[in-house]
Amino acid sequence: MIEENEVLSRFDSRPRAESRVFRAPGRVNLIGEHTDYNDGFVMPVAIGFSTWVAVAPRADRILLVFSENFQEEVSFDLDAHAPQPKRHWSDYVRGVAWALERSGYRLSGAQLQIRGDVPIGAGLSSSASIEVATAYALLSHSGFDVQRVELARLCQRAENDFVGMRCGIMDQFISCQGEKGKALLLDCRSLEYRLLPLPENVLVICNTMVKHELAAGEYNKRRAECEEGVRHLAQRLHAVSALRDVTLSQLESAGQDLPEVIYRRCRHVISENARVVQAAAALERGDLDEFGRLMGESHRSLRDDYEVSCHELDLMVSLANSLPGTFGARMTGGGFGGCTVNLVSEEMVEEFKTQIANNYEETTGLTPEIYVCRSADGAKEVIFE
Repeated sequence: MIEENEVLSRFDSRPRAESRVFRAPGRVNLIGEHTDYNDGFVMPVAIGFSTWVAVAPRADRILLVFSENFQEEVSFDLDAHAPQPKRHWSDYVRGVAWALERSGYRLSGAQLQIRGDVPIGAGLSSSASIEVATAYALLSHSGFDVQRVELARLCQRAENDFVGMRCGIMDQFISCQGEKGKALLLDCRSLEYRLLPLPENVLVICNTMVKHELAAGEYNKRRAECEEGVRHLAQRLHAVSALRDVTLSQLESAGQDLPEVIYRRCRHVISENARVVQAAAALERGDLDEFGRLMGESHRSLRDDYEVSCHELDLMVSLANSLPGTFGARMTGGGFGGCTVNLVSEEMVEEFKTQIANNYEETTGLTPEIYVCRSADGAKEVIFE
């Protein structure tokens, strides 16, 4: 993870006097998976992996963007008519600029230099991190002061309508609103939220090293399946506009003639919403055993009802649950690879890291990456003395 005092030296190709630097974190979701786009509840945490964007002025309306990670430079004209995605890392930058311009923010041209240490394809939301850091940088550089909820909405719009990933608002919201030492319980319908106490030094993320591509595949299919379930249930129940509005007992009574797959998709979302609320209460009373139990239920539901897990994720969860000091383990993120999140007692963290890495590599031949994470603050401008 890049420390703030390292950042400016990494951006050595831009004159210091002209550059401003902005940072936005990735996230891990403790519980509440695939509920955000169903108007439900989620519990993400901003983590210490971030994207950093240095912005310097230009006299025209061109964005010249250099990625340190990909060692590649692209440019595009802010006055270009109807820009199109290119299935390239730069779509996240181009999409943010497109969404901001469409929303009435006339941007100034700029040189952007981007560096990130959020693992790509791991389910830790590198996409939201680059979106929020870029949007914050472009808006501030262009003289706009935007509220953080609006910033999250704009970045979600970029990913939904330009990149083509029909994600909910969770990732962008926590990247904007995260707070060190806290998890965040978010109502994805009202965008009301509250911060929850988060124990230190027990958050371990295990990367299976299996990468996923969600934008045009199974993620969007799951969302469509949920929408099909809502259409069916809305004809039989009062005031249903999302799965958020349905209880398990209502699903059992009104969903008997749903296709079996659609029924299971709905059952996951409805039961997961209930688990998030229960998990928030467990954190507030410091009951990590109960929190871990709910994590286990969440993983089984994602595996069996929502079918977004995979062999490697299931193995990683099973291995974690066999190790001493583990309160709970589950897949996190969209699924089909990526990471698990684990609550581990502080005194067992080092042994956990060693054992799970060795056991996973012995079984799969893959060397996992293990991150002991601390919660982090949301997006901000980095001010250097």
